[in-house]
Amino acid sequence: MEGEDDEVLLEYQRIGTYMKVSAIDPKTATEVSVAGPATGSRELLTRTALAKLKYVLRKNAAKPT
Repeated sequence: MEGEDDEVLLEYQRIGTYMKVSAIDPKTATEVSVAGPATGSRELLTRTALAKLKYVLRKNAAKPT
């Protein structure tokens, strides 16, 4: 997620009054999601999902195999 070549897939799904944003790293098949009000800021939900994905990828990279 640090380099320019890193790709992240984003999926937006409205569920009633909520918007669910899923961020997927295609290289590792890691997926995270966040939810918030559908009337709220889509940009904020996107940034939150990307930050969460970055956190999970770092956490998984630090785990011993």
